[in-house]
Amino acid sequence: MPEIELSAGVIDFTDTGGDGEVVVLVHGLGFDESVWDHVVRELRGTYRVVVPVLPIGSHRRPMRPDADLSAHGVAALLAEFLERLDLRDVTLVQNDAGTAQLLVGVRDERVGRLVLTSCEALENYPPGIQGRTLHAACRIPGGLFLLLQTFRVPFLVRMGSSLGGMAKRPIPYALVRRWYRPLLTRRAIRRDLARFCRSTRKDTYLRAAAKLAHFDRPALVAWGAEDRMMPPATGRRLAELLPQGRYVEIPEAGTLVQLDNPGALCAELRRFIGENATEATE
Repeated sequence: MPEIELSAGVIDFTDTGGDGEVVVLVHGLGFDESVWDHVVRELRGTYRVVVPVLPIGSHRRPMRPDADLSAHGVAALLAEFLERLDLRDVTLVQNDAGTAQLLVGVRDERVGRLVLTSCEALENYPPGIQGRTLHAACRIPGGLFLLLQTFRVPFLVRMGSSLGGMAKRPIPYALVRRWYRPLLTRRAIRRDLARFCRSTRKDTYLRAAAKLAHFDRPALVAWGAEDRMMPPATGRRLAELLPQGRYVEIPEAGTLVQLDNPGALCAELRRFIGENATEATE
C-alpha cells in the first residue's frame, strides 16, 4: 500500500487513480480500508477512489506519542491528508465515525460534496451498546485489552452487542481478524484508540451539528434502513440541518451499509455525484 507521512505519523492509503471525480471513503473505529472493498470495486474506473487508513483502531502504524488523536485531531489529520495529496472538490463519504462532520466550517475547502452514511451524530455519542462499552473499557486500566479478547471468539463477535449488531448480514470472520489484529497484537495501537476515546467529548458531534447549517454544498445522508446503533431518525435530522441535504435509506442495511448493501449505496452515490457534477458544469 502507498503511505504518506503526516504531522501525527505515517498512514497507509489506497488510491485507484484515474481522471474521474475524486471520492474519498472514510471508515470508522476498528475498521481499515477493506471495509470499503465492495464499494471501491464498483466505483473504480468511473471515479478516482481514495481510502485513507485513519489511526482509530485498525491502523498498522502507531502514531507519534504527542499526536492529537481526539475526534478533532483525527479530522485535522484527514484534512491534512487531502491537502498533501492535493485532492480538490472531493466527494467525502463517511461511515460509522463522525470525523467528516468536524471538517465542516473548519477545514472543508477541499470538500465539494458531503455524504454521511450511518454514523455518529448529534447526541448519539458514544453510539449504542457497542460505543458505550468501548468508551467505558478505555477508561479502565486494562479494560480495552480485556474487551478485545472477545474478538478472538466468532460466537461473541456475532452477538448483537458486538459487531453483529452493526450489520444485517453476517460479517466474514476473516475480515474481523484482519481489522482487530493490530489492536490485539500491538500495545501502541491500543494506546492510539484509547486516546481517541478518552479525549473525544460526549457533546462533540452535537456541537459540530451547529455548523452543518452553513455547509452550502450538496450533501447526501444515506442511512441504513435497519440500523439500530445509529437510528434512522438521527439521519433524517442531519439531512434537515444541511441546506442542500437529501435523505435516503439504504434497504436491508444496518450501520455498515457498505457491507450490507453496497450495490444500493453505490447507486445512490453515482446518482448524487452525477446530478451535482451536471449542475456544476451548467
